[in-house]
Amino acid sequence: MNSSVNLAYDFPLLGAFWAIMWFFLWIMWFVLLVRVVMDIFRDDDLSGWAKTGWLLFTIVLPFLGVFVYVIARGKDMGKREQGHARAKQEQTERYIRETAVSAGTSEADELARLSEIRARGDITDDEYRRAKEKVLH
Repeated sequence: MNSSVNLAYDFPLLGAFWAIMWFFLWIMWFVLLVRVVMDIFRDDDLSGWAKTGWLLFTIVLPFLGVFVYVIARGKDMGKREQGHARAKQEQTERYIRETAVSAGTSEADELARLSEIRARGDITDDEYRRAKEKVLH
């Protein structure tokens, strides 16, 4: 009466499946941990002490800390992420507009600006001559 119990890990295909599943669960948890820590630092509504408390909670008790944070404050994590992405997009668009405007100046505008700088005494005549050659060539 020696019966052996076959576990899922006794079969190579199921063993590989379980190993891959646990691997991806660890990766998902790690990604969630990183997102929670980023959200803690990004949240302007939290005071410094609250940020410190949440951060210590997620570091000392990582599983429990992350899950409690997601339950308690997870509702607004997406909103904060969208606000951050929107701010980055606006900053990028503002930079592009400023760069496009400054790049669209003509040679005459550049020469006039160089003359004003030389008249103020910010550059010497030799520096003015070299900058003028760059603009004209």
